[in-house]
Amino acid sequence: MATHPSDLSAVRAPLETAHGLSNAHYVDPAMFEEEKHAVLFASWSGLAVAADVPENGDAVPMEFAGIPLLLIRDREGQVRVFENICRHRGMILVSEPKKIEGAIRCPYHSWCYSTAGKLVSTPHVGGAGHNTHPAIVKDDLGLNEVRSHIWFDTVFINIDGKADPFEVVHADLLDRWREFDQPMYHGGADSRFDLKVETNFKLAVENYCESYHLPWIHPGLNSYSRLEDHYHIEQKGKYSGQGTLVYRQLKGPDDMVFPDFANLSDKWDTGAEYVAIYPNVLLGAQRDHTFVIILEPNTQTTTTEHVHLYYADPQVSEDMRARNAHLWRGVFEEDIFVVEGMQKGRAAPSFDGGRFSPAMDGPTHCFHDWVAGCIQSHRARAQAAE
Repeated sequence: MATHPSDLSAVRAPLETAHGLSNAHYVDPAMFEEEKHAVLFASWSGLAVAADVPENGDAVPMEFAGIPLLLIRDREGQVRVFENICRHRGMILVSEPKKIEGAIRCPYHSWCYSTAGKLVSTPHVGGAGHNTHPAIVKDDLGLNEVRSHIWFDTVFINIDGKADPFEVVHADLLDRWREFDQPMYHGGADSRFDLKVETNFKLAVENYCESYHLPWIHPGLNSYSRLEDHYHIEQKGKYSGQGTLVYRQLKGPDDMVFPDFANLSDKWDTGAEYVAIYPNVLLGAQRDHTFVIILEPNTQTTTTEHVHLYYADPQVSEDMRARNAHLWRGVFEEDIFVVEGMQKGRAAPSFDGGRFSPAMDGPTHCFHDWVAGCIQSHRARAQAAE
């Protein structure tokens, strides 16, 4: 198969002449392993939403690209992410979602940790009946914490710990959407759903970035928010997406609508924006609700899309919430056959990554350029270390 995974110059060429990422970036396990480190671990990746742990002591075990992690809200209300392993013998600490009433206790030898990750108890570590030993320094053996940052209720993590601060990396987007820096409330159980998709996570990002496909894949949306009503959003090396000048609020009985977020500027009266924060978070901002989609990269060919809907008020109509979730689920499900079809297409040995429309595919090319740049930087660092 002609995949040429190392040739990234054509990917980083100007939009008019660039090729997309080669097949290897979607089907090759070795390429997926390299992208874990170059793309997913080296940047600020989305793991979950803070609403997954709404109360102090709530803990949820998760995996991210094979790494066992623990999302927890500690006793002080701070959301943290730890490696979900005991520092003693590497045993998984929490195997199912639960509320930590006392300490996080390892089920193997009963070492215990506080919800802030501090090692607090080591029973019999110095022999039967002796719970301390000079060689076991508790302050040095707390849980390994993963660097994290919360914005838009999204829990972003930086696995390798080397990325610039989130506020620096995404200063432009934080400023662009500063009006939404206000309370937003998760709609609850009826406002979250998962979609399991047979595709590489990057294809879900690529599809979300662009509006080119709207007339054929989303005819319902396109009937009122037409292709010509959309504009590109491109911030090289950070994020890309699309905006629309025509956003239509969902209306219920007696023209009921969701309450608006406070003090928004006029552009949001009729507009909305949808961006992909690289590498795996898809966000939507509208006057009356927002959404977060975390793309969980399970394997090189499978992805789980975790969808969450948020509102400006903690109490909104249950019927309206359900209708809105049904509406968005339908829209996102319309994309499944597209991203799965593109994944199947990566088995064609002569496909060279494809070409981009110079007028319509700028946001997707922006993402490809970023991925290629991450891989080039990773390879350069590895070579320099040899």
